[in-house]
Amino acid sequence: MIVWVASFPRSGNTFLRIVLHRLYGLRTSVVYDVDGVAARVGVDLVGFEERPASIDAMRADGDPHLVKTHNPRDERIDDADRAICLVRDGRDALVSWARQRTEGDAPVFEAELRTRIDPPEEVGAGTWGPNVLSWLTPPAPHRRLLRYEELVGDPTRAVTRTVAALLPELTPSADARLPTFAELRLVDDRFFRRGHTGTHLDEMPDDLHQLFWSRPDNAAAMHLLGYGPPPST
Repeated sequence: MIVWVASFPRSGNTFLRIVLHRLYGLRTSVVYDVDGVAARVGVDLVGFEERPASIDAMRADGDPHLVKTHNPRDERIDDADRAICLVRDGRDALVSWARQRTEGDAPVFEAELRTRIDPPEEVGAGTWGPNVLSWLTPPAPHRRLLRYEELVGDPTRAVTRTVAALLPELTPSADARLPTFAELRLVDDRFFRRGHTGTHLDEMPDDLHQLFWSRPDNAAAMHLLGYGPPPST
């Protein structure tokens, strides 16, 4: 069976994969041809594995196969596929993505952030709101919502609760040790950047905050998740 490990970029997907690997020994492949994250921060740290077969073949297999994706849920995703739907406040995710893409180049950060909020075309992960809504609507018990703030606040509790709902036959390791954020920053302090919520508060300019909320799908996803409210105009 397929279990999608799905999120918009910079929503905590890599940390989730690390926790899944440490707690359950579960390795994840990716829907893409190359796992750039695993190549950057370490195959064993992330728990990466090459896809053992085609998506259709893994779907038909009785064993669980975890596959990371940042793509929206579309016709390539079977309605019966299980999924961990990891979500983060869209403002924080977009700020983090723009920072990663510019690698600290401050003069181009705001231009990059504007492009991430309002891209010229919908490709790859697309825009935040439509991506999140594609995984969460309509709701389904085999697509489980996991919030970033729960994941970083108490990763063992958050992940074991989620896995128990999707793969109840699995048992977490009693002596698993999860890396601290400080330890992850020693691996790559640009990739593991801040690791907390509310980063948009001191990184997203007011005009781009307004632009983010001006997109109806962003507003719909934020209201669905209880994030907000939008800034006053």
